[in-house]
Amino acid sequence: MEISIISTSLTELQTECLVVGVSEDDSVVGSSAELDTLISDLIDSGDFKPKAGSQITLRNPEGLGAKRLVLVGVGKADSFDALAQNDAFVGLGKTLKGLPISEATIDVASLSRGDQGTQERLGYGLVWAAYEYTTTKPKPADSDSKVLERLQLVGEDSDKEHVTTGMTIGHGANLTRELGNLPGNTCTPRYLADQAVHLADRYSKLSCEVFDEDTLEEIGMHCLLSVSRGSEEPARFIILNYQGAKDPNAKPKVLVGKGVTFDTGGISLKPGAGMDEMKFDMCGAATVMGCMQSICEMDLEANVIGVIAAVENMPSGRATKPGDVVKTLAGKTVEILNTDAEGRLVLCDALTYVERFNPEAVVDIATLTGACLVALGKHNTGLLSTDDALADELFAIGKASGDPCWRLPIEAPYQKLLDSNFADIANIGGRDAGTITAACFLSRFTENYRWAHLDIAGTAWFSGGKAKGASGRPVPLLVNWLRA
Repeated sequence: MEISIISTSLTELQTECLVVGVSEDDSVVGSSAELDTLISDLIDSGDFKPKAGSQITLRNPEGLGAKRLVLVGVGKADSFDALAQNDAFVGLGKTLKGLPISEATIDVASLSRGDQGTQERLGYGLVWAAYEYTTTKPKPADSDSKVLERLQLVGEDSDKEHVTTGMTIGHGANLTRELGNLPGNTCTPRYLADQAVHLADRYSKLSCEVFDEDTLEEIGMHCLLSVSRGSEEPARFIILNYQGAKDPNAKPKVLVGKGVTFDTGGISLKPGAGMDEMKFDMCGAATVMGCMQSICEMDLEANVIGVIAAVENMPSGRATKPGDVVKTLAGKTVEILNTDAEGRLVLCDALTYVERFNPEAVVDIATLTGACLVALGKHNTGLLSTDDALADELFAIGKASGDPCWRLPIEAPYQKLLDSNFADIANIGGRDAGTITAACFLSRFTENYRWAHLDIAGTAWFSGGKAKGASGRPVPLLVNWLRA
């Protein structure tokens, strides 16, 4: 999308669509008496209430040069927080997408009150709303349809910079959504590896290395390979290395993504209802890909490594069985009591491997437990960490970015639930505290660096109906953490 900055009277502005924000605190648009009169009349008549996210679209508004006017309510300054902004700006994006226009003009100041984060979320919302899945369901041919191609911003150069940054994060989230939405027979471990290679080919500061199963066997990632053993699709281990820091030896931040491209549960077979949504079990891996694209587009001055452990979990005569004991890369043995608790088996070897990068901090991202959905619903991502400072940092950034997470404990009594009579550790701890015991399992492989775990089982996708599809979370949270 082409973006430009203009400085002109909103009254005289010639545009297919003018977008203006209206506050509950002050509905006056100081630069235009005509707009102020129009908005005041709409509010007085009750046709428009400027609460956060409300909208009204007017055709050929009287006294203005614009063909259309979209008013967006931004509520009160003290309540128009990041969550409300995300909702409002995604709603605006959907409105613009539905109009027969190729160009629009946005009055940035009235929507953002000059706040950088709000401007970034404006860009993010517009791009997020513009996404449409067409890979296996092409759009019907329509010669009359128009696509928004040009966006004019009434503001300053800094406004354009911030909106563009938000759009860059939005494009990363949309890559995450696209990969998540692809069917499991397309998005296999090998497909993810190919996409990672293609991504690295686009950016000079990004490199990619892919390990096949023979290499993983030589390295000793037997726990990861135990998950892929039942599938005809071979596992892949992907390393994306971004070198953006001025000091090439600066410690990297590391993202580790669970990439189970389809999860049947293995021998511990899942119920059939809703199993189609297990194509989303690779959204942790997709998040890593989206984040890496965003930081490349930003030309971020930092070193970042993205690791993806990609497998398919299937039942077969070769599949791992409940009661089997496997050896991890760390040398610990695991009794596999349930083959549907496979994500932690994949991640533990990946988390052991990344220790060699001498990381500043490691965050893993995984659709790990249905228990997290029960505990936190679809609003907050689960956050668990053995490092209080890192946990506090992620929590604060999540709140500020409108991509929230909520911390759950990791304490010694929960660790005892993973005791096994036949191995160093069991891969499940029973019904109670499932999200916590899963993180306790992972913590046993992260003792030598700062680590946090994000359980995105409740937030990575929407279920059912027209909204069904990947959400792109937690790309905003993690990109902003990488920028911090």
